[in-house]
Amino acid sequence: MLIDATAVPVDRGGVGRYVDSLVAALYSDGAPLSVVCQSRDAELYTQLAPSARIVVAKESVATRTARLTWEQTALPLLVRRLGVDVVHSPHYTMPLASASVLYPAFQTASVRARGSAASVVTLHDATFFTDPTLHSSVKARFFRMWTRTSLAMAALCVVPSRATADELVRTAAADRRMLHIAPHGVDTERFHPPSPEEVAAARTALTLGDTPYVAFLGALEPRKNVPALIRGFARACQGQARPPALVLAGQPGWDTRVEEALDAVPHRVRVIRAGYLPFELLAGFLGGALVLAYPSLGEGFGLPVLEAMASGACVLTTRRLSLPEVGGDTVAYCGVGAGDIAAGLTELLNDPARRASLSAAAQLRAKEFSWAASAARHREAYSRAALLHRGGERGRRRPPRPAAGPERLP
Repeated sequence: MLIDATAVPVDRGGVGRYVDSLVAALYSDGAPLSVVCQSRDAELYTQLAPSARIVVAKESVATRTARLTWEQTALPLLVRRLGVDVVHSPHYTMPLASASVLYPAFQTASVRARGSAASVVTLHDATFFTDPTLHSSVKARFFRMWTRTSLAMAALCVVPSRATADELVRTAAADRRMLHIAPHGVDTERFHPPSPEEVAAARTALTLGDTPYVAFLGALEPRKNVPALIRGFARACQGQARPPALVLAGQPGWDTRVEEALDAVPHRVRVIRAGYLPFELLAGFLGGALVLAYPSLGEGFGLPVLEAMASGACVLTTRRLSLPEVGGDTVAYCGVGAGDIAAGLTELLNDPARRASLSAAAQLRAKEFSWAASAARHREAYSRAALLHRGGERGRRRPPRPAAGPERLP
C-alpha cells in the first residue's frame, strides 16, 4: 500500500501524530509499505520505516491548492509507477483518478485501461456537517464536499470512532458498510507518567516555577470551546487559597473570542498562552498538571484526551460525540458552558483523592489503545478495499444517495 503523507503539517498536531504513528506501526507489523511525503519529512519517515519506499513529492505541495493539484495529477501517475494495490489518503481528500471500479461511471476509459489502485480515505470527524459554524465557512464547505466525494468514490473510508460513523450516516448519507472503524492509539514512548525531571523541564519552559496549573492541549479553534474554559476557570479560582494557573498549549487558531475571554480575566487569575509545545515536553506538561481540561464541543476521536490519560493526568472533558468512547468511566465529565466547566474544575481541584483515583484508572484504560491495534485495523481496511476494488462485493454496495445540496471547491 501507499500512504500519502503530503498533507501532514509542519507542526505535528492530531493529523501528523496519526500519520506518523500509523506509518511506524504498519512498518513494525511487516506491511509492504510505501510513503510519499514532502521533502522536509523524508528523513523522518526513513527513520520510522527504514526499509519502506519513501518517495518525495517533487512538485511544491506547501499550499492546499498546490497539494490538491499534485494529488489529482501527479499522485495517480506515482500510484501506477509503483504498482501499489491500495492508496491511503489520510485526510479527507483522494486522487479521483484512482477511484474504485465499484463506480466505473466516475472513471474515463483511459483510467480503466491503465488500471488504478483501491482508494482508502480517512474521515476524521463529521463536525463539518453537524456544527459547520465551528469552522470557517470556506473550510466547512471544502471538507463537506470532499467528505461526500470520498464516501461516494473511495473503496472504503476509515473513521476513528463509532460516533463519527454514526454522524456520517446521519448527516452525510454514508453507507455504514463502507465505514471501517479504526480507533487511534497512543505513543507510550512520548506519553507516559512523567519523571520529576520531565515535569521540571515543562515547568521551566513555561516559567511556572512551583505554581500548580490546569492544562489544555489543542488548537485554539471554536470547536475546542476555549473561551468557555477560560471563563469557567476564572470562576473556579474564586475561593481558592492558592489559585492555579491555566496553561493553554497548542497552535493559535481563529477563535477571536479567546482574546475577549482573556481580557475579562480578573487580575489575580493567571492564564498562560504557551503556543505549540515540543513533543519532548508534553508528557511532563500533561502529567504534571492538576487537571487536563478539554471541554470540546465535539471530536472525531479526542487524541489529546487519550494522550493525557496515558501521561497520568486527571482529565475533565465533555460527553460530546466520541469523547466517552475514549475516556470511559476513567475521566470526569462536565457540560460545555462556563458554569458547568467551573463546577467540574472546582470539584476536582478540591478533591485530591478523586484526582489520584481517576489518574490511576485512566492510565490503565489508555493501555487499551495502541497504534499496533490501530495498524491491524487499517490493514483489515486495506485488504477489504482491495477486494472491493477487484469487484468482490460490487453487487452488494449501494450507490450513494444524492447530496443535500451542491458543494463547490472554494
